[in-house]
Amino acid sequence: MSIHARMMSALAAAAAVLAAVALASPAGAASFDPKTFRLASGLDIVVIEDHRAPVVHHMVWYRVGAADEPPGKSGIAHFLEHLMFKGTKLIGPGEFSKIVARNGGRDNAFTSQDYTGYFQTVAVDKLDLVMGMEADRMANLAIPPDEVEREREVILEERRSRTDNNPGALLAEQMTAALYLAHPYRIPVIGWMHEMQGLTHADAVAFHQAHYAPNNAILVVAGDVQPEAVRALAEKHFGPIPARELKPRKRLQEPPHIAARRVTLEDARVKQSSLSRYYLAPSYSTAEGREGHALTVLAEILGDGRTGRLHKALVVGERAPAVSVSAWYQGTALDLGSFGIGGRPRNGTDLAALETAIDKVIAELLENGITEEELARAKSGLLAGAVFARDSISTTARIFGSALTTGSTVEAVEVWPERIEAVTAAEVLAAARKVLDPRRSVTGYLLPKPTT
Repeated sequence: MSIHARMMSALAAAAAVLAAVALASPAGAASFDPKTFRLASGLDIVVIEDHRAPVVHHMVWYRVGAADEPPGKSGIAHFLEHLMFKGTKLIGPGEFSKIVARNGGRDNAFTSQDYTGYFQTVAVDKLDLVMGMEADRMANLAIPPDEVEREREVILEERRSRTDNNPGALLAEQMTAALYLAHPYRIPVIGWMHEMQGLTHADAVAFHQAHYAPNNAILVVAGDVQPEAVRALAEKHFGPIPARELKPRKRLQEPPHIAARRVTLEDARVKQSSLSRYYLAPSYSTAEGREGHALTVLAEILGDGRTGRLHKALVVGERAPAVSVSAWYQGTALDLGSFGIGGRPRNGTDLAALETAIDKVIAELLENGITEEELARAKSGLLAGAVFARDSISTTARIFGSALTTGSTVEAVEVWPERIEAVTAAEVLAAARKVLDPRRSVTGYLLPKPTT
């Protein structure tokens, strides 16, 4: 049911998705020209018109995720996401998705550290139907206790199949736990197995009552719609739902990082060794000035698969030590972000040698900075990717939903391309020197387990 496991079960997977969003993201948003409203109950509404086809992408985003879970209840945000499909006072268990499918649409949901989202893509004349159903499960969720028992087994199996049976996901999970010393981002979105096993019907009901309210949600609608018509439907379906008193999102903050950390995982299932490194970084929401934009440019300069510094230095050539390298910046977060580098060695090269080679590339950049040619090429690639993002109404809706649930604004989304264009070589170097500090890092080795 959930696409969480593909997107967010491990930081490495999340980073790939978020890096793609960053490439496509707020850039070009000025042409989106979104219209915004707020209902009396506090529900925020964003409407992006796209009249190329009679289709609409309807999303409800809640400002709550795994980092907001009570201690000892890891996985409850994701578990509730599953249980939101298990019935209301009007719709029976499992009927929600069947109704959407019978009306020619598709639906799904996802959970991250900072938000939980639900979406449907339908013909425009079915918007009234799906909006009514979404409002119904916001206000009238009714989960049969036996459905909780069955669905708990589903999420446990999801963890087994997507994390426990995947050495790369396990390493990413352990590295994330080491990267964040105190902040709840250190806990996996899907949860720790021993805590997931104890999640109850009462836990799910309490989490829903505490967080699923119109004043904690954002409705994003993109497609062949008129803003005033969407507003009228929102008033009809969500208007009667009263606001709730919400507790502040209190999260433990990170202490200073004073020592590099290392994680090594040996697993018999590993056929190709690999190296990963995560650096603690500011997110777009916590960065100073254009710092987040500079880190986005830095990731492009280092990690572009055609012209990036890492690729040219470590992959090109017969004696190059790597078969692949990458770099990414995860900046879409309410609190902290991260910057990552990874690589796979060629046969005959061990991970220590590859790590040394990567460190040499980083050291040269920190010493001498970047060239104006590199800066221009990175900006061009980022802005070109943003143009293609506008072709998808679902991507458009995700850009705004993820931004608004992580502390950003419509205005910040709109001016993203101008801010990327304004980034200077000096700003990229300053951001690199701040973030690419070994003391703020975790380095992970994934190795085949030696046979005995």
